[in-house]
Amino acid sequence: MSTRRDFLNLTVKGSATAAAAALLPRGVSAQVNTGNGRKMNSTENIADSNSGIPYKPPFRFGLGGVPLGNEFAVVTDKDAYAILEAAWSAGIRYYDVSPWYGLGLAERRYGSFLHNKNRNEYVISSKVGKLLKASKTSTGRELFPFSPSPNDVTFDYTASGVRRSIEDSLQRLGLDSLDIVFVHDISSDNKLLPTSWQEQFEIALKGAFPELTRMREEGVIKGWGMGVNTPEPILRVFSEADPDVCLMASQYSLIDHKNALNQLFPAVRKKNASLVVGSSLNAGFISGSPRYNYGKESYRIPVEFLEKRKNLREVAANHGVDLRTAALQFSAAPDVAAALVVGASSEQQILADYTSMQTRIPAEFWAELKAEKLIEQNAPTPD
Repeated sequence: MSTRRDFLNLTVKGSATAAAAALLPRGVSAQVNTGNGRKMNSTENIADSNSGIPYKPPFRFGLGGVPLGNEFAVVTDKDAYAILEAAWSAGIRYYDVSPWYGLGLAERRYGSFLHNKNRNEYVISSKVGKLLKASKTSTGRELFPFSPSPNDVTFDYTASGVRRSIEDSLQRLGLDSLDIVFVHDISSDNKLLPTSWQEQFEIALKGAFPELTRMREEGVIKGWGMGVNTPEPILRVFSEADPDVCLMASQYSLIDHKNALNQLFPAVRKKNASLVVGSSLNAGFISGSPRYNYGKESYRIPVEFLEKRKNLREVAANHGVDLRTAALQFSAAPDVAAALVVGASSEQQILADYTSMQTRIPAEFWAELKAEKLIEQNAPTPD
């Protein structure tokens, strides 16, 4: 079993990446265990924009950008840079961010770190659908009280809006390209949309989706998809457009996974697409945070979720398992999960998450979860 000391020793010796097969690209020549029970073969490849094969992120584990946008609390520039440095030193090479996270703050922070790295060594995804504009009378603090951003936000899912959004992101990041673009937050939980999510989806259907397909064909991006908190928009985009990979932001965790497992995953397989899984801890809820997922009402946690967390903790304690570790590995286990992204507000947190992906969990733990009906009987679990 991996320990924090083992992990830090590997990092110091410069061999953390070799020890962490979960973070390796899919094109490796040998068959290696990924740490979540699946193996990567030389037959698994990374699609390019002209291959006709849907693009998948080539790394199984990534750092998400929500905390570095000061979503939940103040993270200083110094601490943000330290988090990114710790992730890089550990061998993490997939980074997910968005204009929305801190209204530009997270992208600026990622960019200040990554623009000094070899662009061929990492993958980065960002989002479109929200344009930012600096204003002396900005109301951004109403949305992100802990972010110093001067920007206001405008929702725009048109073709021109997508082009503008990507150009703006590249400027904030200081980069010349994005690998993946997610069309962000066209879903029923987004109460800030100017009209219903269905109406905004229709705009994207005529504008954002075909424009992103053109940009993929032009080689400007490698892949695109939806980035949402509910499954309905992903199901719809698979039937009406040609996405590669979608960000399933808070739909597959130990707490809540039945709908995604039985409704969304079959559609993903049929499309030969894949998913990036986010919020496997439900924005920290599983590991003890007093919130569930995101938004101003996140402190209103359903009683049944509190009870389920209590029961999960009891089973974990019986088997000597860290529940946070189990939650991360559970969300990474499905065959449709190309990558898992996690947020971190400290160096210690990202190193702990990294270490969790290498830790072995006894099969008896997963068997008891199924026996107690705490997870679905058909839910994939790590070997």
